[in-house]
Parts: sequence; structure tokens; C-alpha cells
Amino acid sequence: MAPFTKPETVLKQAEGLISVGQTHAALQSLTEMFSSKRFRSTPLASLEPIMLRFIELCVELRKGRTAKEGLMQYKNIAQNSSVASIEVVVNRFIQLADAKVQEAQEKADKAVAVDVDDLEASETPESILLGAVSGDQNKDRTDRALVTPWLKFLWESYRTALETLKNNARLETIYQQIAQQAFKFCLKHQRKVEFRRLCETLRLHLSNVAKYAHQPHSINLSDPDTLQHHLDTRFAQLNTSVELELWQEAFRSVEDVHNLLTLAKKAPRPAMMANYYEKLTKIFLMSGNALYHAAAWGRYYAIVMAIGGKSDEEMSRLAGQVLVSALAVPVGIQSEQGAEETKGKNARLSALLGLTRTPTRSGLLREALSRNVLKLSPATVKSLYNVLEVTFDPLTLCSSVSPLLKTLGSDALYASYVPLLQHALLSRILSQLSQVYTTIKISNLLELVAPLRDVAVEGTGSYDDEQIEAYVMGCARRGELNVRVDHAAGSITFADSPFAAVEDPSSSTSMANVGAIQPSTSEFVRTRLSSIALTLHNSLTTLYPPAQPSEEEQQAKFAALVAAAQAERKALQIRRALVARRRELLSELSVRKEKEEASRRAEITRRQQEEEARKAAQELRNKELERARREIEIIRVEEAKKLAQSLKEKGTLKVDISDMESLSTDNLMRLQVEQLEKEKKELNERMRILAKRLDHIERAYRKEERPLLAKDYEQQQANDRAVFEQAQKARIEAHRQAHINDIETKKRLTRMLSDYNQIKEAVTSRRGEEFAKKKELAQKKMEEEKAKRRAAVLKAREEERLRLEEEERIRREQEEEEARLEAERLAELQRQEEEEEAARTAAEQKKREEEERLAAVRKQREEERQQALEAARRQQQREEEALRRQAERKAAQAQTPQARPTSRVQESDAWRRTGPPPSPRPGVATPPRSESPAPAAGKYRPGALGGGGGGWRERMAAKQQAAVSGDATPARPASPVVQPPAREEPAAKDNDGFQTVEKKGVWRPSRLRGRDGA
Repeated sequence: MAPFTKPETVLKQAEGLISVGQTHAALQSLTEMFSSKRFRSTPLASLEPIMLRFIELCVELRKGRTAKEGLMQYKNIAQNSSVASIEVVVNRFIQLADAKVQEAQEKADKAVAVDVDDLEASETPESILLGAVSGDQNKDRTDRALVTPWLKFLWESYRTALETLKNNARLETIYQQIAQQAFKFCLKHQRKVEFRRLCETLRLHLSNVAKYAHQPHSINLSDPDTLQHHLDTRFAQLNTSVELELWQEAFRSVEDVHNLLTLAKKAPRPAMMANYYEKLTKIFLMSGNALYHAAAWGRYYAIVMAIGGKSDEEMSRLAGQVLVSALAVPVGIQSEQGAEETKGKNARLSALLGLTRTPTRSGLLREALSRNVLKLSPATVKSLYNVLEVTFDPLTLCSSVSPLLKTLGSDALYASYVPLLQHALLSRILSQLSQVYTTIKISNLLELVAPLRDVAVEGTGSYDDEQIEAYVMGCARRGELNVRVDHAAGSITFADSPFAAVEDPSSSTSMANVGAIQPSTSEFVRTRLSSIALTLHNSLTTLYPPAQPSEEEQQAKFAALVAAAQAERKALQIRRALVARRRELLSELSVRKEKEEASRRAEITRRQQEEEARKAAQELRNKELERARREIEIIRVEEAKKLAQSLKEKGTLKVDISDMESLSTDNLMRLQVEQLEKEKKELNERMRILAKRLDHIERAYRKEERPLLAKDYEQQQANDRAVFEQAQKARIEAHRQAHINDIETKKRLTRMLSDYNQIKEAVTSRRGEEFAKKKELAQKKMEEEKAKRRAAVLKAREEERLRLEEEERIRREQEEEEARLEAERLAELQRQEEEEEAARTAAEQKKREEEERLAAVRKQREEERQQALEAARRQQQREEEALRRQAERKAAQAQTPQARPTSRVQESDAWRRTGPPPSPRPGVATPPRSESPAPAAGKYRPGALGGGGGGWRERMAAKQQAAVSGDATPARPASPVVQPPAREEPAAKDNDGFQTVEKKGVWRPSRLRGRDGA
């Protein structure tokens, strides 16, 4: 198809080809439309009619692979914009295929109805011969010829639809619908093999969900709606497998449902779970697993009781089934497989039922009785429960249960439980007989079991002597019964060993759950020591009652409890801290995961970009391949022309080459094959005419020879009579001659008869003497062997006795050695505890000494700090006093007039204070400072600083005066650092010898402050 052709034009061309009967060419034109480059850019409104017509042609011509390719390409285009269009196309595909199947079935029915020419003759010679050769009936052959190809195509259509719609969240609904339609197809036509393949396909699609999770529109099983769709499909699969009686596939379907239920975040609907458990009961019943069959009935009954909505009659029947299934679990049943394999299998089956442990027969009965099952059950089931579980009468057990089994066998609801109930009855009667009797005759046991033979129910065994004996030996081999069968005496001995292993009574594989009327020897030996210990304890408590604890002991116990509570509280705090830390770690982990997710998305984006680049390169390669394909097509057309010309010259091809639309090698070969087929048909027609003519000639020959057959028959009879008479005379003569020869032979042999008798008597007497000697030797040898065997048996018994005594001695020595080692171990543990207690006491003493030392050091530091604070306070006071006196002296000097120097100094040569000195800040005493010389050029003159607060002489005088007075420290030169005033020190805190350092003020000159202010 040319790339510029519009879709509407393609559809019109296809319709035109169909109108002239060229459906293959029409399908080819539509198929080429899908390979066009503009196919992806075509609107869906134009593509959908083309797709529907394409599907119709594929169904009509049974081109399943072509339809699959077209559906795949159409899905890739329409899945992002119009999901409904895909649903319309797929549904149309399935409907057309189904319609073709129904049409083929109608044709087959009509062909079978019209195929009979003579209604009075039910069988014709041709039908008898064909039936003998093929073995099929007429209808089967017709169905295989007409219906089977369309059934196969319909099955391929379902598979194609599922492959097209798989692993796409937008197409999930139509996918589940097609799957359920496929189930109905398999059920309607009883296609068991196809149903298995369909189930495997669905499992493969579900397992690939995680594989395609990174793709767009992937399925998310965490979505409740999606998971519910899958559950509905799996339940439909389960129902179909049960109706088809494919029990292995039903079990796999149950596993699929269980796996999906584990993924569900909310509980499924009760009705759905009831259907689930009901199907499980059928599966376990068909597999012969009575234990899990009863457990499934129990789960189903619990859900039905919770849902309600059933009548009293239905509840009664259901309760009867639950109780009978529990009673049908044989007592003491064990698996012959390995323990690990059995354990794994039981855990798997228990998980399917939602159980945490393996169910037991006693547990199922207790659960059933707790749900009031016995009260709702029918009277026959109640009587069966009373006989099997309540009463203890092994002599009349079978005769009491036999009429009940007949009643249950007549009911179709309970007939399938009769074989299981018979097994349970045999196991129970054997266990009860083992508690009452030590030895019982086999004939007596067979008489007790005889009523079971009268129970004639379909599917049950005859329970003859061999089967009962085989059942007893099977119980002995599995360890359920400890019996010995003596066929010489015709008895069965129930051995009761005092040292036999006692099984767990709660186990489903134990006989101990049967009600015992007296303890066995092994149980008596097992509980003897505990009974003695309990009696002695009670006696000591009565003779020497324990003293009441004193108040001090009670206080000590209370203190221990308080300490334990404190320890528990500390452990709880630690646990809370650990939980908080784990939460922090989880938050960090989530942040890390988010970062990894971001990096993963970036990686996916990078891969998508690489994929786009790869696709661009692939398109470029496709263009090159398309160009090469066109060149090849041109070459192919030229070769086809040459081939057509050569065939025409040979006379094989009888078509005008100029009138042919396409000159392809395939078309030429097809035309040649058609012409050959036509010539072959003409030849067959000529042969048929010749055969008919030959048949007529042969019929004429036989018509002419019919009068001559009687004469030929008479002549043949005369010849046969002459030959017979001649043969009869020859036979009589031969017999007469043989008789004469036999008489002569008898006369010759009669003369040697006496010699023969003498030799025979001599040989017989000699061989009789030899036989007597050999018999005597054999008897002696047998006596010697018996003596040797007797001596060997006695010797073996003596050795066995000595070996048992030696083993008993070794066992006693081992027990004494173990007791001694245990005493040494206890002594060593006590010594270690004492050492640990001493070490703990020393550690506590050391810790207390360390704490006392630290307290002393802390107290010493506190005293030193107080002394330092006191010295600093005194120093501050002295400095304040010195500043005050200095201020007083300055004030006195300012009041006293001073003489000016003779030499005048200009104001420009020295620095002068232009105004009064700045007043000190409130609360801070400003110390005197030395005047800095002006940075002006000139010679230094004394007295230039006069009136500025005195020179060095004044300072020396002040120092001498302070030294004479002795009440204050000498004044220090002024410092630019302003001392802070003395403050009240707060009370010392317990800060381990550290004190807070106050932030000191920094002195700044007034001129810099003035500049800053300016």
C-alpha cells in the first residue's frame, strides 16, 4: 500500500475486493495499512471501522496470527487515548469467532440429520466399513471435520485477546471479562486440556506483573479494585475446575486465591470465602484427605453461621455434614512419607485453610460441638456420634453402627463418607479391644467386624478376611497398634510394653485421644514417680506446714519487688529510647529511599532517552531496509515476468500475462497449481466415466454366463464324486495292510515279555534299597542340624541376656556420672555467683569512696572560689577609695590659683582642653589619665601642660602622701580600661568548680566618641 493512501480509500478498496470475491487481497491491503508510517498518526475515528473490517476478514479466513499482529499494533496506538475502542474491537473479535463456532455446529447437526438415505436401514455397508476402520461414529467424524477447526480458532482468539490485553491497568476490566468468557468456553465444550493451558497463561501473566512494574499503565496489585478483579477471576477459575473435575488444577487455583488473599489489605467478602471453603471440601474429599476435608467443612460452617440467611433444614444438613466429616477422620491415621515432607505438606494445607497449626480429630470435634452442631444434626448422625464417641462397647460396636451406615449410604449427601467411616470404625474397635483384651482370636475379630460386610454402598470395599488382616498389619507397621499375629494359634496379641513410647494425646496421629477405661502399663510406669512425688509433697505439707513469713521478710520481699519495678521502669525507658532511635533511623531510611527513588527516576529518564535514540536509529535502519525491500520487489517482479513468459512458452500457464494485475512468483505458482488441479479433476472425471463403462461391461458378461453356471455345477459334482470314491478305496486298503503288520509285530514281542518282567523287578528292588539308605542318611542329618540350631538359639539367647545386663550396667554408670557432673556444675555455679557478689560489693565500695573524694574536692574548690571573690572585692574597694581621693585632690588643685609661666606658648603649639572635662558615667568612677602631647611640630616646653591636672611632681607627692597615710593603696596610672563597679556576687551554684566570667566594658576615648557622634 502506498504511504500517501488515506484510510478511507483503503477501506473502500478492501470493500471493492470483497465484493468481487477476493477476500485474501482485501485482507492483504488492510494488513499493509498497518505497516504504513502514517498508521500511527491516523485518527482513531477513521481507524476503528478499518480495524473492525480487518477483524471480520481475519475471522472469515481463520487468520489468527494476522489478527494478533493487528490487535497488538492497534492497542499500542489506542491505549493512551481510547480504551473503549480497544474493548469494542476485542469483543467484536470474540463474538465473530463464537458465531462461527455456533454456525459450524448447526451445519454439523444438519449434516448428520440429512446424511441417512434410507430411514429404515439404520446401518449401510459403507457406514459399517468406515466405522470398523476409523472407530468413530458418524457425528464424531462430522464434528471433527466441521466444528473442530472453528473451535480451535475460537480458542486461539481467546489466547490472542488475553495476550493483547495483559499487564495493562487501563485494559484490566476487559482482560478479566475475556478470561471468564474463556472459562465458560472450556466448560461448555469440555475442553480440559485448553483449560489447563488457560490457567497456566493467567498464572504467567500474574507472575509478570512485577517484571513490568516500571512500564506505564502497569498493574498495581495494591489497588483494592484491581485485586478484587483478580480474585473474581480466580474464583471463576476454581468453580470451572471443580465442574470439569480437574482436581489438581482446582488445588492450584486454590493456591492462587490464597496468594491473592495474602496481598489484600481488607478482608474479602464472606460469601466469597464461603465459596472458597466449599470448593476446598470437594478437593480434599476427592484426594482422600479426610482430616483437611473435615477442617474445610468446619471453616465453611463458621462463615455460614456468621452470614446467616439459610433455612433450618439447610442448616441441619450442613451441621450433619460437618459432624460426619469429623467422625470420618480415622483414629490414628499416619502418613507413610517422611516427617519433614509431611510437616511441610500439612503446613501448606493449613495455610490454605487459614489455620496456624495442623488440625486434629479431637480439635475438630470440640470445635463442632462448641458451635452447637450436634443439636442441629439429624437423628442418624446423633446416634452415630453417641456410638462412636460416647459409648464404650467393642463387642457390639459394629452391629450398632451397621444400620446407621446403611441409612447414611442411602442418602446421597452422606454416601461418600461411608468408606471413611468404616476405616474409622475399624481403628476404633481395634483400639478398644486393645484396652480390654490381651489376646483375641482372629475368628472372634472377624465375627465382630462381620456386620460391616452387609453394608452394600457403591464405592465401599467388601471387607473380607484378607483386607481386615492387611489393615491390622498396616496399623502395626505404622506404629499405631503394638500387636502380634499368631497364625498357628489363630490369635492376635495386643502387646503392652511398660517402656513403650507414649505419643502426645493432642496429636492427630495418636490413638491416645480415644477414651480409655483404664491406664495402660506404659502410662502407669510413666506417671508412677510423679504420683509418688505428689503424695509425699502433700504428706510433708500436712505434717510440717510452712511458717508464716515475718514482718522483716515481708519488708525485704516488698523492697525486692520495688527494686524489680525500678529495674523494669529503667528497662522500659531504655526500650522507649531504642524505639525513638529506630524511628529516627526509619525516617533517615525513608529519606534515603526517596533519594534512591529520585536517582532511579533519573536513571529511568536516562534510559528512556537512550531508548528514544535507539528507536530513532532503528527507524533509520528501517528506512534503509524499506529501500532495499523496494529494490528486491522490483527484482522479484522482473523475475516473475520472466517466469511467466517461460511457463507460457512451455504451455503450462494458460493465462494472458498482460491482463494480470500482479506478477509475483507466488501468484504464478498458485495459478499453475490451480491449473494442475483442474487438469487432475478432468482426468479423474474421465477415469470415473471409464470405470462406469467397465462396470456395465462386466455386468453384461455376468448376465450372459448365468445360464451356463448350472451345467458347470453338475459336471463339477460328477467329477468330485469319482475322485471321492477312488480316495475312499485307497484309504480302506491302507488301513487293512497296517492292521496285518501290527498283528505280526505283537506276535514277535510276546516272546520277550517274561525277560522284560524279570529285569524290571531287579531294577525296582535295587533302587528301593538305595532310596531307604538315602532316607536314613537324610534323617540323621536333619537330627544333627536340629541339635546345632537348638544350641545356637540357646547361645544367642544367653548372649542377648548378657548384652542387656551389660547395657543396663552401663546405663546406671552413665546416670551416676551425669548426676556427679550435675552436682559439680551446680557447685561451680554457686562459687561463681559468690565471686560475682564479692566483686560487686568491692565495686560498690570503690564507687562510694570515689564519690566522697569528688565531694571533698568540690568543697575545697568552692572555698577557694569564695576566697578569691573576697580578695577581688577588697581590691575593688581599695581602687574605688584611691579614685575618690584622687578626685578630691583634683578638685582642691582646681580651686588653688597657679602662676603662669613667663614664656607664652601659643595655642597652636600645645594641646588644650577646650571645655570642662566630661562628666563620668553614672555609677562608674573615671580614673585620671595622662595627657597625650599634641602632634604639632615644635620644641617641648615645660609648663605647657599646666592646668591640665598636674605633672609628675604632683603624682609623686600624692604617692608619698598615700604611703604616709597607709589607709589606701597607691594610685596607679590612669588606664584606658574602665573598671566595672563592684557587684553583689550571687550564691554559688553546684557547677563543679567553674564560675561565670562577666563581660567587661571597653574604654573608648571621648574624641573618638565625638567623631562617631559627628
